[in-house]
Amino acid sequence: MSEIFDVVLKGGRVIDPAQGIDGVRDVAIKGGRIAAVAENMLPTAAKETIDCRGKLVLPGLIDTHAHIFQYVTGRFGLNPDMCGVHSGVATLVDQGGASCITMPAFRHYIAEPAQSRVLAFISAYIVGGLEGHYYPELYRPECLDVDATVRSAKENADLVKGIKAHAEIGGYSRWGVEVMKLAAEMGRQTDLPVYIHFGQLWPPKQGGLPVDADSIFTSCLDLLKPGDVLAHPFSLHPGGFVSLDGTVHPLVKEALAKGAKIDVGHGSHFSFRVAKNVLAAGILPDTLGADMHGYNTRVPKPRGTPDSHPDPEMHLFFGKSQFSLVHAMSELMAVGVSLEQVVPMVTSNCAKLLRMEGELGTLKPGVLADVAVLADERGSWMLRDNEGNQLKTDRLLRPVFSLRAGKRFDADAPILPVAAAA
Repeated sequence: MSEIFDVVLKGGRVIDPAQGIDGVRDVAIKGGRIAAVAENMLPTAAKETIDCRGKLVLPGLIDTHAHIFQYVTGRFGLNPDMCGVHSGVATLVDQGGASCITMPAFRHYIAEPAQSRVLAFISAYIVGGLEGHYYPELYRPECLDVDATVRSAKENADLVKGIKAHAEIGGYSRWGVEVMKLAAEMGRQTDLPVYIHFGQLWPPKQGGLPVDADSIFTSCLDLLKPGDVLAHPFSLHPGGFVSLDGTVHPLVKEALAKGAKIDVGHGSHFSFRVAKNVLAAGILPDTLGADMHGYNTRVPKPRGTPDSHPDPEMHLFFGKSQFSLVHAMSELMAVGVSLEQVVPMVTSNCAKLLRMEGELGTLKPGVLADVAVLADERGSWMLRDNEGNQLKTDRLLRPVFSLRAGKRFDADAPILPVAAAA
């Protein structure tokens, strides 16, 4: 007697880099887990069949750069399920919202209630991501506690998959490289990757240390260990992958040779101009984080929350009013990255970064049924980056629905963008 599945996603283009699958397949789900991936399953084999012809069927998408410590981080934190399952994303990695002090609250109020899977890179700073790091003096070396952060990371190993720190102009003008040294020590003691923000976060301190933007990347190189993550390679801000003369920093490839990884960290930093420059140098990111937060994503505000940040220029956040991880995938494709290169950036490569291969980022039979179904549309649209530049594209991805452990969630988040026709 043939097995009866709960659901079969029928006839979509299934791309699963972890298994080397790319072709028209049916995906069967039973008991909240992937049961089979095969061709031409009989309609009678399932209690429910969903027609996915003409659509992409991918392992559950993983956003490696989220800001979802809602309410605790003030205007900065977004709702996890709005950014997650209701935007076509199964797993979110909060970057630096929670700290050694606030990790219990993050677990109880964010990770446990969310329908999306929620993980974290714990903040290197004891205050975490309050107001999106609005107050720079809270991030000086005296506001890091290596022992407490290491202890919290180890005690919450099911949630904490890395350390979040910053290497940028404003911090360097205040206290030089000392903060990064402490964050690197946390990474060594926990054996977790350190996720490093490059590009400007705070403006340089007037009367502070003189800072050569191109020296920041150089000063971090000796602190890196294999697996550490360099963020924002396509940033419009100085102090990262692209030198002040417009060329790719000469030490980027040396960092990659040492085993460093690259996360796009799209957010308020993404520049078509810089992306094309970096890609032309043969540098392809490993993962794609959306980096949405309350300063670059316009959402309905809870009662009592101010309409805008008190000083938007403080962070140089010019971002988009509506955004999603899937839209970031479309923008990467528009600058020349192929679909076949983008899919691993939001699935299998992320699972490797999190050391969760075989659990996430695959449709291997037996794993929890996290699945993304995307429309792959053709037409003519105009995309816009954070410098105001426009780029025409003839291909656009759009989330239709996601499955999280076999449960369906339609992509109906209010932040999902509607691309402008060219």
